[in-house]
Amino acid sequence: MTEVRLPDEAERELYLDVLAQGGRITLAMAATADQDALARLLASGLLIGSAQGLGYTAVNPRTVGARISAELRSAGTRLLVEAEELPILLGELTKVYESAPRRSVRSSVVRHVHDAADIVHRMRELEAGAREEILLAQPGGPLPAAQLDRAVARAHEFAARGGTVRALYEPSVRTDQSTVRYAAAIGELGMRVRVLGEPFKRAMIFDRTVAVVPAAADHSSAAFVEDPAVVAFLIGGFERDWARAERVKWSDADTCADERPVDEQIGRLLATGLTQRTIATRLGLSERTVAGHISRLRELHDAETLFQLGWLLRGGRDA
Repeated sequence: MTEVRLPDEAERELYLDVLAQGGRITLAMAATADQDALARLLASGLLIGSAQGLGYTAVNPRTVGARISAELRSAGTRLLVEAEELPILLGELTKVYESAPRRSVRSSVVRHVHDAADIVHRMRELEAGAREEILLAQPGGPLPAAQLDRAVARAHEFAARGGTVRALYEPSVRTDQSTVRYAAAIGELGMRVRVLGEPFKRAMIFDRTVAVVPAAADHSSAAFVEDPAVVAFLIGGFERDWARAERVKWSDADTCADERPVDEQIGRLLATGLTQRTIATRLGLSERTVAGHISRLRELHDAETLFQLGWLLRGGRDA
C-alpha cells in the first residue's frame, strides 16, 4: 500500500518547477534538481518517467489522489475482514492457553520466624533501616518500663533520620506511669500515641513496605510480610482503627490515675455513658470484674437500674 503523506517544501518547489517548464523536464535538468525530492515525487506518482526515458512528466494530483484513495479503501476493507477472522484463527490456541495450568506468581516473600531472639533481632534491623514511618498496633497491657525506656532512645534516633511513629494501645495503659512517660516523650518528637477501646490486631509496619504480624495465637512466632497487597490491607486496617482511636493529652498529669480506686474509675466512666463492655476494655479488666463493681455502686447509691446509676453519678442532673 502506498504511504500517504503530503509533499514537503522541497517536493512542492520541484513539482512547481516542472509545471513551469511545461510539465516536462529533461534528464539534464533533473540532474541539477534536489535528488531526494525527485525520488519522493517519483515514489508518490506525482512525477513519472517519459516513455523514451529522456526525462520526467508531471501527473495530475487529482489522479494520484484518486488512485491512493482507492488503495486505502481496499486495504481498509482487507484489514476489517482480517480483524473479524483473527479470533477464529486463534481460537484453538486460545482454548489451550486458557486450560493450561498456571504457576502461582508471588510478588514477594513471607518469612516465618519462630525464635523469639531472632524475631527481636529482625525487627530491630527493620527499625534501624526505616526512614519515614513506623505504624504500631500494640494490644494488651503495658510493656515493661525498661523496654519503653529503650524505645524512647530509639525514637530519638528515628526522629533524627526524619521518621515518625504512630502507635495504638489499649486504654489500660493510661494508668501506667511508664507508658505515659513514653507517650509524652515521643510526643515531644512529633510522634503520636492513641488508645482504642475495642479489640484490634497486633502489627508493626515499617515504611509501608514490610509488616510484622503474629504467626501463632501465643505470639511465639511472627510473619514478616513484604507482599504489597497484604501490606496495603494491613495499613487500611490500621488507619481505620487509628481514626476511631481516642486522642490523649499524655503530658497532662490527670492522664495517670493510679491513685484512683477502681470503683471511682468505673463510676466516672459509667457517668459518661460508656457501656460495661467498653469500660472493661478501657480499664483492662474482665467484664465480670466490672459487673461486680457496678453492682456495689448500685447498692451504694440505691439505684435500681444501670441508667439510674449513671444519672445519679452525674449528680442527679437530667441526662
